[in-house]
Amino acid sequence: MAPSKLLLVEDDDTIRETIAESLTAEGFLVDAVAHGNGILERFQDTPETSAFDLILLDLMMPGAHGLGLCRDLRRRGFTTPILVVSAKDSETDRVVGLEAGADDYLVKPFGMRELVARCRALLRRSSRTIHQPAVEVLKHGELELYPEEYCAAMKGLPLNLSPKQYKLLEFFMRYPRRIWSRDKLLERIWGPDFIGDVKTVDVHIRWLREKLEENPSQPVLITTVRGFGYRFG
Repeated sequence: MAPSKLLLVEDDDTIRETIAESLTAEGFLVDAVAHGNGILERFQDTPETSAFDLILLDLMMPGAHGLGLCRDLRRRGFTTPILVVSAKDSETDRVVGLEAGADDYLVKPFGMRELVARCRALLRRSSRTIHQPAVEVLKHGELELYPEEYCAAMKGLPLNLSPKQYKLLEFFMRYPRRIWSRDKLLERIWGPDFIGDVKTVDVHIRWLREKLEENPSQPVLITTVRGFGYRFG
């Protein structure tokens, strides 16, 4: 595994050198600078390809202020973890730093072991976020369906659906604006071996409309195409 790349922005020469040496000894690649001027230019053009895995940022520096730099990075879409290191130790200072976009706030003076531990914790958290697979969501207007969680919501409120209602809705949302006959819906949702009345499709459509439509008697989501079947969307 490649070593993590850290950007250290600290105006105090002694503190900067001490932190850089300690982190380098722990296996990090450290780029240490004395001020925030030109920091934004150190990042590549797109937020997804940031040149650094973690930023250690002092707030009180000559030139670009740490808080302003933090806000600028977040405003430009960079999600690189930011650990603020500052002598400002009031609760208000911490809150302001975190609200500016910092992921953690460490008050000076601090021990190197704690600094290293916080850096590794932020990197682990960032790695989990980056590698976490995206959750599939099917959307249509204010209707959302989550296949992996087997649930759906309308206007943010969960829908109470039976298993067949859920399968029918998911099928419709995966194939919007297509017309499906009752026979084809029976085959796809109930299976080819289903033995029963084809009107069971109509019943489930009616139940779905009652849960989805503002006016079930005049549906706009699931409409009837006379002589052909049903269409969603």
